[in-house]
Amino acid sequence: MTHWFIPDKDFRGFVAGLMAGRRVIGPVARRSEFVFEELKSPDDLRLDYDVTILPPKKAFFPTRQDLVAFSPDGLRSCIAPVDQVLLGVHFYDVKAIDQLDQLFEENHPDNNYLANRRHTTIVASSIQNVSKRAFFASVGRDVQPKGHDAFLTRISGGTLLEPLTPKGEALAPAGSAAPGSERQREEARRVNEAALAACPEALTHDSGTIARRLRASFGREDLWKELSRLCFSCGTCNIVCPTCYCFDVQDAWNLDQASGFRTRTWDGCQLHDFSKVSLGAGGSENFRPEIFQRYRHRMMRKATYLNETLGGPACVGCGRCSAGCVPDIADPVKIIERVMET
Repeated sequence: MTHWFIPDKDFRGFVAGLMAGRRVIGPVARRSEFVFEELKSPDDLRLDYDVTILPPKKAFFPTRQDLVAFSPDGLRSCIAPVDQVLLGVHFYDVKAIDQLDQLFEENHPDNNYLANRRHTTIVASSIQNVSKRAFFASVGRDVQPKGHDAFLTRISGGTLLEPLTPKGEALAPAGSAAPGSERQREEARRVNEAALAACPEALTHDSGTIARRLRASFGREDLWKELSRLCFSCGTCNIVCPTCYCFDVQDAWNLDQASGFRTRTWDGCQLHDFSKVSLGAGGSENFRPEIFQRYRHRMMRKATYLNETLGGPACVGCGRCSAGCVPDIADPVKIIERVMET
C-alpha cells in the first residue's frame, strides 16, 4: 500500500476530512492531562500527548454501557454502533486493544464490544513525548501491534501516513499529499525506534522468565504482604489499565417499576467486593478477602496467567497504573524486579 506524506500546512485539512460525516475520537488536552474524546475541531487534536488518563478502549468498551432495555412489552438490545475513527493511538494501546479483541471474541463472543469495535477504524500514531512511567520498550517485546488500520508518524515538515488495511487505505489524503519517499519512510522508522529508546523504565528479564518466577512466588505471603502494605484497594490501577476487561452488570429500574435497563460498568479485582459471591439466604463469601491476595492476583494476571493465551504478558508498559497509584506501589517494573531479586 502507498505511504502518503502530508505536509504540515495540510494536516489540519486531513483531520477535517476524517471528521466529515463521521465521529472522530482523538487525544485532547484537559489542563495538564490528556483524554480520548470526540473531536469538535481539528485544532483540538493533540498528537504530542504522552499518555491519556484512560485508555482508548473506552471508544468501544465504555465505562458505562447499557446492554438491554426491558419493559412489559419485552426486551430491546441497546447495541447501536456508529462508524467512527479512533485517531492517534500509541502502539502500546493498539497492543492492548489486540488483547481485548481476542478475549472478547473467543468462546462466547461479546457482541456489545465487537459491534462497536468492528465499526471503528483505528489510526495509530508515533509517540512524540514519552510518559515518565512508561516501559513499553521492554515488555512483551515479541508481540507486535496488529489491530490498527493505518499509522501516522511525525517527520520533518509533515506526517507520513502508512495504510495497513483497506479501511486505512480509504483514509488516503486528498489535495497536495504525495506518495512518501524512501527517505521519508526511513526517517519514520528512526523516529519510532527513538521512542522505544526513550522509555524511562525497563524490565531486565524476558517475559517467560518473569512468568515462571512470579508464579513460583505465589506462596510467599510475606513478600506480597510487604509489597502491598500501603495499598488501600482503591482500584485505580484496574480502571486506568488498557488490558483490564472485567465488568459488573446491574439492573436499574425506572420509577414506574416496570421498565429499566441492564447496564455494565468497569470493575476491578483490587476492589474488596469484586471477589464476593452469594451463598444464598443473605450469606456471602469473599475468596480474596485480604489486600495482599488481591494485589498478588493483579500481578499474576498481568505477567503470568494469560501469557499462554495472549502470546505474551497482559501488560503493555503504558505506565498508567504507576502514575495513578497514590502510594506509588502499583508499578509493575518495581514489583517484578523486587520478586526477581528474592
